[in-house]
Amino acid sequence: MQSEEKVLGRDVTEIIAELPQRVSHKIWKWIEKTPEHNAVVDSKQNWTYRDLGTAINKARAHLSSHHVKAGDRLIVIIENCCAAIAFLLAASDMDVWISVVNARMSNAELDGILNDCDPKHLICFVDYSKDAQRYADHLGCSRVEDDILGTLAFQTFDNSIAEPVCELGQDQVFAMIYTSGTTGKPKGVMLTHRNIGFIATVSGALRGLEQNDRVYVVLPISHVFGLASTCMGSLFAGATLFMETRFDVEVCLTTLKEKKITVMQGVPPMYSMLIEGLKSHGLKADDLFLRYMSVGGAPLDQETKQKSESFFKRPLHNGYGLTEASPTISQVRLNENLDNCSVGRPIPGLETRLMKNPQEEVPFGETGELWVRGPNVMKGYFRKPEETRAVLTEDGWFNTQDLARPDEDGNLFIVGRTKEMIVRSGFNVYPAEVEATLNSHEGVIQSAVVGVPVEGNEEVHAFVQVPRNSLLNEADLKAFCKERLTAYKRPSVITILFELPASSTGKILKNNLKEMASSQKATG
Repeated sequence: MQSEEKVLGRDVTEIIAELPQRVSHKIWKWIEKTPEHNAVVDSKQNWTYRDLGTAINKARAHLSSHHVKAGDRLIVIIENCCAAIAFLLAASDMDVWISVVNARMSNAELDGILNDCDPKHLICFVDYSKDAQRYADHLGCSRVEDDILGTLAFQTFDNSIAEPVCELGQDQVFAMIYTSGTTGKPKGVMLTHRNIGFIATVSGALRGLEQNDRVYVVLPISHVFGLASTCMGSLFAGATLFMETRFDVEVCLTTLKEKKITVMQGVPPMYSMLIEGLKSHGLKADDLFLRYMSVGGAPLDQETKQKSESFFKRPLHNGYGLTEASPTISQVRLNENLDNCSVGRPIPGLETRLMKNPQEEVPFGETGELWVRGPNVMKGYFRKPEETRAVLTEDGWFNTQDLARPDEDGNLFIVGRTKEMIVRSGFNVYPAEVEATLNSHEGVIQSAVVGVPVEGNEEVHAFVQVPRNSLLNEADLKAFCKERLTAYKRPSVITILFELPASSTGKILKNNLKEMASSQKATG
C-alpha cells in the first residue's frame, strides 16, 4: 500500500528528486538567503544563520587539522547544544559520517559504541554536559578552546579505516545512530543524506513548518527523532531552534512564554508535567504561543491525549517510527482531530505491508507484522551484513518487527512487538494493550508488560510505576484490569515500583524486567 497524498501541493516523487545531495546544502541556502535570521539558540549561545555558517567553517577547520577526511567516522558525545549542530553540518560538507551519542550513557556503554564505530576522531562537548566531561576524563582527551564552538575535549584514532565515499545522497552515509541496545549489543544504523533529507522535508511539511516558527528542542538530537524530525526538519524550513540539554518544567515554561515558542515535540509525560506547571503559575494555554504539539519516542496513552487536548485546545499529534526509518513511518496530519491514539497514516512516499508471514499479507483490518519501503529506510547496520539481511530485503523492504492494524481510514495502531507478543493458553496477548489499560489508571505513571515462560505456557507479568507516596497495591490493579480486560489478557503478577529501568533515552529496558520477572518466579 502506498499513499498518493501530495506534499506542499506536489507529487512526492518530485520532492524526492529535488532533495539535496548533502543535508548541509539545504541549510547553506538559508545561510545565504537569511543571514540575520536567528538559527540556533542554547543556554550559552544565540546564533544567526550567518553565525551558524561561521561555526560550520570553524568545525570543518578543526576536523581538517586533525586529518579527518571523507569516509571517516566522527563520534560526538553530547547533550543538546549549538556546537553539535555546527559539527553535524561540517561533517555533511566533508562527507564524514557523524555518530551522535548521548553523553548520559555509562562509560561502558560509550566504550562499546566507540569500539564498534571505529572513529577517526572523537569530541566531547564538555561545556554543556558533566557526563561528557566524565567520559573525556575517562579517555584522557586533549582540549582546545574556541571562541565560537567552546571547549572541545577530543581524541584522534590513527588506526581507523575510512569507508568508501558515494557521490549520490541516497548512498552516502550522513549519520550513524546507535540503537539503545535493549535487546542486545548496540548497532550503528547507517542513515544516508537522502534518508534524513527526505524526513526533514516531508515530515516538516506535514507539520506546516515555516521560517517564522520557533521550535523547542528538548528531545536529544542523539536520538533520530530529535535529529531528523525536530532539528533538521526545522532548519530545512529556515526556522529557529531553541535547544535545552534536559527537560525541566520551570525552564520549559519560561522558554515557551518568553521566546514565544510555536512548535514543541516531546514525550507524553512532558505534557502532563507542563500542564501542572502552567496551572501552578495560574497560566492558561492562551498565555503561550504554541500552534503545533506532537509526541514521539514513547507510546501516547488516551488519558494524556485527552488531558492535553482539553487544556491546550488543540490536537496533540501522534506518530510512529524507528531509528532504521530515519525515523518517521506514520504521523497524524496537521490539526487532524482523532479521538483515539492512532499513530496516523503512513507518510507520503512510503509503501507499507502488514504480513502474516514473510510471504502472506493479512486481510485488510487485521493485525500483521509491519513492513515498509521508501526513501527513509536505512542503508543497513554498520559492518553487520548478516544482521542487516535479517531485517532488510534486497529490494528494500524493512521488517519493523512491530505488529500493527489499520482502521477504515488507513490510520495505523501499533499493538506490540513481534518478539514481545505473549502466547497465553493459545491466545495472543499484545503487551501494548495491557499497558494501555494499566496506564489509564489515575494512580499509574507508566507500565511495562512482559511474558514469563512457565511449563507449556506463558504468563503475563506487569511492572507498574507509581508515585513514591502511592498506596496503590497489586490487588487494586488486578481488580481494575478485571473490569477492562478479558481473562487471558489479565496479568498474573503485577509488580509495583517507584521507577522502571530505562535507557539514557528513556526507553524501558524490558530485558531487565524479564530477568526480574523470572527471578521472582524462581524464588516463588
